Amino acid sequence: MTETKIINAGIIGGSGYTGLELLRLLARHPQARAACVTSTTHAGRAVADEFPSLRGATDLAFVAVEPAQLASCDVVFSATPNGVAMGIAPGLLDAGVKFIDLSADFRLQDAALWERWYGQPHACPALLPEAVYGLPEIHRARIREARLVANPGCYPTAVDLGFLPLVESGLADVDHLIADAKSGVSGAGRKASLTTALGEASDSFKAYAVAGHRHGPEIAQELSRVAGRAVELLFVPHLLPIIRGIHATLYARLRGDGDGGGIDLQALYETRFAAEPFVDVLPPGAHPDTRSVRGGNTCRIAVHRPGDGGTAVVLAVIDNLVKGAAGQAVQNMNLMFGLPETAGLEQVALAP
Repeated sequence: MTETKIINAGIIGGSGYTGLELLRLLARHPQARAACVTSTTHAGRAVADEFPSLRGATDLAFVAVEPAQLASCDVVFSATPNGVAMGIAPGLLDAGVKFIDLSADFRLQDAALWERWYGQPHACPALLPEAVYGLPEIHRARIREARLVANPGCYPTAVDLGFLPLVESGLADVDHLIADAKSGVSGAGRKASLTTALGEASDSFKAYAVAGHRHGPEIAQELSRVAGRAVELLFVPHLLPIIRGIHATLYARLRGDGDGGGIDLQALYETRFAAEPFVDVLPPGAHPDTRSVRGGNTCRIAVHRPGDGGTAVVLAVIDNLVKGAAGQAVQNMNLMFGLPETAGLEQVALAP
């Protein structure tokens, strides 16, 4: 009987919320395990002491970043601030390690555009053409062959999946796409911040970065690829007084005679996502809520055409830490290593 090979995974920057989610998911993965987890601030501290929810699930301690130790892994997840992974990835790729970056370092294909939005030169622009954007519902075949995957942002995951069937089919007027999206406070990370403090975020609701958000060009890049031409996107993010979850309300004018040529939008969405294990198209008239995906790797979508008019309204919800980050990264790892795509990701969402 052939013994199943266990994939050894390294996690760089494991003391944030995304690192915690990676550790949680890998702890119950049937064919992968966290073999090394780094943290510059917690080196030497037991992971379970920092994250008591992992007591009994891991005996790892945080370590300082050691390239030689990471190079012994089969795959490395980088859950670091923007600008860090691009300094680490080349050496690990040269050592034969697969690399999944959960920051924005490899998401934008244009190095000048990256510099404009992230305020620093890109350290390895030569790798950008090789980096595969890790949205399996669009790039599954390329992800399977990739050694470098740029895990999508949380907002882009919800927005791109919500718009995908309309743009892909040519039904949407791609010169007038609107994404009105809301995120829980965990999307800002685990660092201390006045904006996300309980007394500031609780019992309140606000928009931010209306003049331009870093995820805007990332969303537009992927929708433009699908459309085969540049799209015009108005993207406005909002902060919700909840911990987890993204809710994206998307508006698209329909082409043709203003009704998309009479296409049944519900059937369009159900057909496009019928084979997707982590996209759930809800019945007609449904309104998904963030609670229905909390802790799970599912994107739930509902499509509407109010008054049978010329505008489609799509509602998409995800858990920003799972399908919007760590869960999608594990989904990508599964594809890269030829594992069942759902391995380690079958958990049901938490409710209430």
